[in-house]
Amino acid sequence: MPDFAHPSERDVAALFDSYGIVWDYEPTTFVLERDEAGNPTFAFTPDFYLPDFDTYIELTTLRQPLVTRKHRKIRMLKDQHPDVRVKILYRRDIERLGAKYGLADAA
Repeated sequence: MPDFAHPSERDVAALFDSYGIVWDYEPTTFVLERDEAGNPTFAFTPDFYLPDFDTYIELTTLRQPLVTRKHRKIRMLKDQHPDVRVKILYRRDIERLGAKYGLADAA
């Protein structure tokens, strides 16, 4: 198991495993902005990639008003890479998964 940044990531990974869903943890960092010298200044690394679904998953357990930065990153990613699919799971989504599937530390 990777060293997850948040317990909810571990729990969602365990859920994926229990259903045989293949996943990678933070496999890709998308550079969204660069400075004049070409150095990355703003980037986005989604939490999971599900190769069988060709979809990235981003979890957020932050309060809704604090999610703006993630939304901005996802909008920028979609503008720059319209072929990349990203789904965001919010605290309420993770809590529902936790209640339905018995995730230990959901959100």
